[in-house]
Amino acid sequence: MTEKNFILEEADPIIFYGVNNANMQMLKALYPKMRIVARGNVIKAMGDEEELCAFEENLERLERHCVKYNSISEEDILHIIKGERTKRDGVSGAIVFSVTGKPITARSENQQRLVDAFEKHDLVFAIGPAGSGKTYTSIALAVRAMKNKEVRRIILSRPAVEAGEKLGFLPGDMRDKIDPYLQPLYDALEDMIPRQKLNEMMEQNIIQIAPLAFMRGRTLNDAVVILDEAQNTTPAQIKMFLTRMGMNTKMIVTGDMTQIDLPRPQKSGLIEALNILKDVEGIAVIKLNEKDIVRHRLVTRIVNAYDRYEKENKLTETTNNNESINKD
Repeated sequence: MTEKNFILEEADPIIFYGVNNANMQMLKALYPKMRIVARGNVIKAMGDEEELCAFEENLERLERHCVKYNSISEEDILHIIKGERTKRDGVSGAIVFSVTGKPITARSENQQRLVDAFEKHDLVFAIGPAGSGKTYTSIALAVRAMKNKEVRRIILSRPAVEAGEKLGFLPGDMRDKIDPYLQPLYDALEDMIPRQKLNEMMEQNIIQIAPLAFMRGRTLNDAVVILDEAQNTTPAQIKMFLTRMGMNTKMIVTGDMTQIDLPRPQKSGLIEALNILKDVEGIAVIKLNEKDIVRHRLVTRIVNAYDRYEKENKLTETTNNNESINKD
């Protein structure tokens, strides 16, 4: 009898072993001549050399399946060990799979354009209103790149702009003050990576979430880097961010031109960057609109109502200014 330890490097053991260790019981039933014991992320197997080799190959396939789909069932185990395709293998158009095993796909034509642009360009700007899926789709692309081992890290950043409240008055230390600005990024990641695995990745700095100010002085290599809410950057900040790009790095910059929270008369760095970089080769600009909004149907109506209000206000201001000039 030969004994060998197998370590689950990437799969979440809780998901891999199944509810009440049902998946491990299935493995034991499929390999009745072997003794299999699982503890933590280590699976200890004892058997003859030939059977151990076959077990190792199948275990690697099972782990890859678990990492890719964030789930694995007894039925999946049976199909994989028999060398057959599983039901999820036939799903097309999925960027990644959620923690519940559901496919995360581009849900509109412009979201698909963002997916295609990411594959062809190292720097992509995704501009659109709230709820158009620009941030969520971008994070899904980053998670896919990391799972496919195209990059080693994911770095997510946001400018910590004080929108209606002062950082100094918020409770806690600096991390506690800044975390609320970064919460939408945590929410998206928790949809795509099991919580325990996500915590491990963040502890090991495989996934980093930080305010934009923390990017200064760094060269970001072998990573997907996402700058969210870029409309709230200053020209100096966005230039600093874009020049952090290192080797084997892709960047996605997202923003909503209708939600600029910078104090007047401060100019948005995103608007300036789009003007300066519009003719630079290797950069893609994807513009999403209200048709891409995938939140509650009321969100589209709210966005449209605000757009109308702002246009009417601008028209009124222009008329009033013209009348003042004529009086003078």
